[in-house]
Amino acid sequence: MKNLWNNDEAADFEHSDLAMRVYTSRLLGRDADLVLHGGGNTSVKSSITNIFGDEEAILFVKGSGWDLKTIEEPGFSPARLDVLQRLGQLPTMTDTEMTRELKASMVNPSAPSPSVEAILHALIPLKFVDHTHTDAVVAISNTANGEALLKDIYGDSVLILPYVMPGFVLARQVYEATRDVDWDKLEGIVLLHHGLFTFHDDAKTSYDNMIRLVSQAEDYLKSVDAFDSLAEASYTPNDDDYLQLAAARKQCSDLFGYPMLARWKQDALSTGYASLDNIDSIATRGPVTPDHTLHTKRIAAIFDDNPATGIDRFVTDYQQYFANNTDGSLTCLDAAPRFAVWKNKGCIVFGANAKRAGIISDILDHTLKAVQWGEALGGWQALSEQEIFELEYWELEQAKLKLAPSRAEFDGKVAIITGAASGIGKACVEAFLSKGAAVAALDINPDIIELFNAGNVKGIVCDITDDTSIKQAVQQCVATFGGIDILVSNAGAFPPSVKIADMDSATLQQSMQLNFNGHISMMRECAPFLEYGSDPSIILMASKNVPAPGPGAGAYSAAKAALTQMGRVAAMEMGESGIRVNMLHPNAVFDTGVWSDEILQKRAEHYGLSVAEYKTSNLLKTEITSADVAQLVVAMAGNSFSKTTGAQIPIDGGNDRVL
Repeated sequence: MKNLWNNDEAADFEHSDLAMRVYTSRLLGRDADLVLHGGGNTSVKSSITNIFGDEEAILFVKGSGWDLKTIEEPGFSPARLDVLQRLGQLPTMTDTEMTRELKASMVNPSAPSPSVEAILHALIPLKFVDHTHTDAVVAISNTANGEALLKDIYGDSVLILPYVMPGFVLARQVYEATRDVDWDKLEGIVLLHHGLFTFHDDAKTSYDNMIRLVSQAEDYLKSVDAFDSLAEASYTPNDDDYLQLAAARKQCSDLFGYPMLARWKQDALSTGYASLDNIDSIATRGPVTPDHTLHTKRIAAIFDDNPATGIDRFVTDYQQYFANNTDGSLTCLDAAPRFAVWKNKGCIVFGANAKRAGIISDILDHTLKAVQWGEALGGWQALSEQEIFELEYWELEQAKLKLAPSRAEFDGKVAIITGAASGIGKACVEAFLSKGAAVAALDINPDIIELFNAGNVKGIVCDITDDTSIKQAVQQCVATFGGIDILVSNAGAFPPSVKIADMDSATLQQSMQLNFNGHISMMRECAPFLEYGSDPSIILMASKNVPAPGPGAGAYSAAKAALTQMGRVAAMEMGESGIRVNMLHPNAVFDTGVWSDEILQKRAEHYGLSVAEYKTSNLLKTEITSADVAQLVVAMAGNSFSKTTGAQIPIDGGNDRVL
């Protein structure tokens, strides 16, 4: 493992203990092999001058909800050190009592809540304490003889303790185990199935010890060829695979109670893992650390040829798992799997939104490695079902769920939008993202890939006049997000103004191909996936030219009129599948690629108006922007229009020719 300490960087953080704590915390957070998504804890013991002018010993410990990779000074909870140390000497304390006392120990009540491991950090009598969930150490501990292996690797320099629940029980365990320890000779503490602690009065030394101890574990894994044991494979999907994925996403969403995203991981590592002969066994033994259960649930769902059967089997197993371990006072959580192994085809993660899916995906990447390392050491062995259950249904974790922020309107929903690189399409992408949706942004412009490239949005190059291009784009969307709930068919172009007498066949055919045929092809390709969607909706971008065409705009008007008519037919045909189809008729939206300066000037001159007058030539004397249209598109895809289909809705500021 690479040591990331940099003297020049560190010099910027030497002005205080807390600043140095920020620096070394970020060093740990930079390496996903050490901490994942809020995992791990760090602290520093320092002092402050209180309101009475007295020096007060303080433990600054990572606060709940902060990630070590990006933590700032406000991310550390300041708690009175003497209070935490006295709490650690109590013989017993409930989780509720511990939470209350931790909060009461803070000198700044507006700071984030202290980590549940704050008491443990306080009991370690060194200034800096680092705690990680290092893959290498935990993988070794998750084997039948893991404790013995770790003792061979570290000797007497590291104290190795059996797994216990985090919080007060863990603090007491360490307190009792270290009563007579010589801290000057102890370099670290391994908590089996949990992680590694290092500590020192010097920040750099504590960090260096962490990197060195983890490197020793990695060196051991290399010495037994565990790093070379990772299976890799490839698989070429067929058309039915994508439909099965969409159906599986729908089934899981129903179990979850809200729409979920499904990400198909087809990389070599995921596919190799899914191709292992004993995958049914190793994928259902348990997580790398119990903490992962809060994101991934205890085990994977196993998909054979029919994912639906695998989900049903997972539900049955989960309900039995709950029945086996509940004390009768608990309410069973949703039974939707959070990840699945699709035999020979890869792995699938299911998340409430793109952020949650990303967390699960990252944890899964590390799980695939750790499990195979454990197998190479003689057999992967997780904690018992009951121990994992205790953490999944831990009182403190249940309390966190109640404090979770409310869902955004489109959390877990997937929108696919054409013509997304500019104008109305781009505005629609941004509007749906702001409401929580995951978005596949399609455009013929290759810049779309870089324009939209994040966990919740994927830019895809697509030519909607090419059926093969459309099919490939739709399948990319489904593989990335699991299905389609909303189609915004927006791509189009306004051809140069020409009268019918002067119109050649090529001009008409080009307009029909782009402004009509392409939309129909998109609907046709998306329809099977929309049938598995959540409140599925199609919004076709038509035009004011449908009810009120203008001279010289025949090719455009005819294509949009044909599209509108086909949309009405689609509403009738797709209604029985619950798919809503509605048309928008924008007019005079001038911040789009449809309106070049030349076209705008010609249309204004045709009506004897200036460009400024032409832009506001409606009953409300207002200009219509792409963002205005996008807001209406989002509304039409949402609950407000859930009972509406086959409608034609203008957004034009009021047009007397339409009225």
